[in-house]
Amino acid sequence: MRIAQRIGRLGVESAFDVLVRARALEARGRDIIHLEIGEPDFETPAHVAEAGKRAIDEGATHYGPPQGLPETREVVAEYISSTRGVPIDPARVCITPGAKPILYFTMLALLEPGDEVICPDPGFPIYESVIRFCEAVPAPVPLVEQRGFSFDLDALAGRLSPRTRLLILNSPQNPTGGVIPAADIRAIAELVRDRDLVVLADEIYSRIYYGERPESIASIPGMLDKTVILDGMSKTYAMTGWRLGYGVMPTAELVTAVNKLMVNSNSCTAGFTQKAGIAALRGPQEAVDGMVAEFRRRRDAFVAGLNSIPGFRCPIPEGAFYAFPNIEGTGRTSKDLADALLNEAGVACLNGAGFGPHGEGYLRFSIANSLENLLNAVERIRAYVTRGA
Repeated sequence: MRIAQRIGRLGVESAFDVLVRARALEARGRDIIHLEIGEPDFETPAHVAEAGKRAIDEGATHYGPPQGLPETREVVAEYISSTRGVPIDPARVCITPGAKPILYFTMLALLEPGDEVICPDPGFPIYESVIRFCEAVPAPVPLVEQRGFSFDLDALAGRLSPRTRLLILNSPQNPTGGVIPAADIRAIAELVRDRDLVVLADEIYSRIYYGERPESIASIPGMLDKTVILDGMSKTYAMTGWRLGYGVMPTAELVTAVNKLMVNSNSCTAGFTQKAGIAALRGPQEAVDGMVAEFRRRRDAFVAGLNSIPGFRCPIPEGAFYAFPNIEGTGRTSKDLADALLNEAGVACLNGAGFGPHGEGYLRFSIANSLENLLNAVERIRAYVTRGA
């Protein structure tokens, strides 16, 4: 069978490849500590799950509007207005099955072949995958460890060109756990406010932070009408399998384009998951606060452990649930060490170079595992690295 050439432009997420390899080792009797997959290891809050079950019993299992249920869009608009400090019209909100469609549809709707897209490096690999699928050109800008994995602002300014159509910001960030400081967000807004481009603000980890609340560029004067806000329920409410995300669009024209893409792909987002999402946003938030507090406890212990391993240097992540240690001191490449830790030490993690060339020299660990397993992983890594020294 001949597959269309465009499929060759799509990439994948290495986390799922590593998971398959780790499961194969487990099938042969190996004990593997899974620190590769980026999803909370907590259950969906009980009141959210009950709302979803109740919605099924009440018949919310049929087609709905492609843009999302009006009541869901209203609740999302209220939530974004209160958390970002800007007025949001529910007519601007698009509900999708997961947050990835917002990323995908935004690029399909905006990009023409040859357009340039500025994206973070290292960054979520699906950014570059979809950019290339649209026959646009990735323009990666390095994230700098010494700046808390924020952009090199001079490099960002140098990347802007008349062909720049889209700028992707991700804060808190995957894979680094970095948070772009408010001063940098304001500086970026000054760079792009008067340019003919759109900002895609990937804020899927917006509630998972450990210091100052991350600032949304949409909150900066003059930026709301040129920013797509991407968010969803997967990370904050441990709802990865529910597939519920949303985007706030800067214009009615982009809303129309996203709705057309929904009609041609998914038809609509499941009504019962939307009802669960309403319960998540309007209901008690203690489960979210408890999850973040536990991630902080794990972060502190795990990062301290990594920093005690010869050749490792791990900045303290300010958000998300990842640790991104620099392993240049080991003298190993990222892929070589990641493969060895899986095969020899029984610790599944990701090669930093899988997130872009500037990820070389780093590994990504998810701290979405128990504190006991995280500390056990540190000792396995230490034993392996010391043995090979």
